[in-house]
Amino acid sequence: MGEFEVHRVRFFGLVPAGVRCLACHPRGARLALARTDGAVEVYNFAANYFQEKVIPGNEARSVESLCWAAGDRLFGAGLGGDITEYDLSRLSAARGVDGGGGPIWSMAANGTGTQLAVGCEDGSVKIFQVVPGGIQFERNLDRRKGRVLCLSWHPSDTHIVAGSIDFFRVIDVASGQTVQRIMVNHHVEKAKRECVVWAIALLSSGTVVSADSFGRVQFWDWEQGTLAESHTVSTSAALSLAVSEKEDSIVVGTSTGATYQLQLLPVKLGGLEKHWVRTKPFQYHSHDVRAVAHSPTALISGGLDAQLVIRPLMEKMQKKSYDAVLRKFTFPHRRLVSCARKARLLLFQFSQHLELWRLGSTEETGKDGEVLPLCQMPEHLVQLKSKGPEHIYSSCVSPCGTWVSYSTASRFQLYRVHCDGDSVSLRKV
Repeated sequence: MGEFEVHRVRFFGLVPAGVRCLACHPRGARLALARTDGAVEVYNFAANYFQEKVIPGNEARSVESLCWAAGDRLFGAGLGGDITEYDLSRLSAARGVDGGGGPIWSMAANGTGTQLAVGCEDGSVKIFQVVPGGIQFERNLDRRKGRVLCLSWHPSDTHIVAGSIDFFRVIDVASGQTVQRIMVNHHVEKAKRECVVWAIALLSSGTVVSADSFGRVQFWDWEQGTLAESHTVSTSAALSLAVSEKEDSIVVGTSTGATYQLQLLPVKLGGLEKHWVRTKPFQYHSHDVRAVAHSPTALISGGLDAQLVIRPLMEKMQKKSYDAVLRKFTFPHRRLVSCARKARLLLFQFSQHLELWRLGSTEETGKDGEVLPLCQMPEHLVQLKSKGPEHIYSSCVSPCGTWVSYSTASRFQLYRVHCDGDSVSLRKV
């Protein structure tokens, strides 16, 4: 075996973007993920959760909510106030429509995928029709004071539940009027701080499930306006929740980095009466778990620590296989480092700039595994900033080290690198 040198590169200061929201495809074949820098990723469940698509972020576009509609069409909405449809073949934002209600905090598609409901800063819930080639505004539902932080459709598409600060309300879609308004902290004596309803779900039985900033998961009978069950899962906020397709399991994400599973189990063996029971706690994240999803065979969570964690449900597995393995996606799957071997240069890719470094060198020799002292330290040669709000999608340096190129969603740039002693200059081609 030939001799070679190993360079330990510890000067690539990449800070990965956290996971902001998740959207599981209704047929369970794909998972869409949005990060805090606006980038959108698509994972394929059928191909061992392979990351098959990445849509680069944009400084002018934030993504607070994602949803699949009308088959394989993916939509996103954020604090910019626009609803964006993503072109999954061109890996770009295809078209955008102004929501008309200020920043958008939440969005959900109905069961048939023909309508989108968006919750806005001004307290309004708006319905958009999904049509070929885009979306079309249909109508406004009853508007109340307070931003709409979360939304959920009833499986029959007849009602929408909308969560805000200190309360949530149930809206009849046909009439557009609020039919029930429930204060989530009304039964708390001397509540000195506001209670934020971060996530909500409306089950087919009519039960409303809410997760709030007091760390509670609560089950409400919305027709009677009464609290049926309450589970305190965390000493801090419960930020996200997702319900299984059969509505017998719920996954909850908290601000402590922990995720919990609640299951609907019979009180007595073989009995008909059932209650929700907290069954499994998991601690895979170090920061807020802002997004969770529930696939037929796994619990999926994404946190601000940039990790995507997929934990299979062993009771759903028929046999031990590769599908039963816990998966943690802790680093970007794209190539962010390019090497010029002849010139001993490294090009590092960040969201809006590139860094060109020269590797250090040594004149010492030693045995296998020894760390050799450097006679020349690594040198930061140049920083190249990208113009415009678009994030850099890919970059490369030529093997000779005289050419540097990068691309965004709409532009390609090529630069000539000229080294004269200790000075380095770039010239745009």
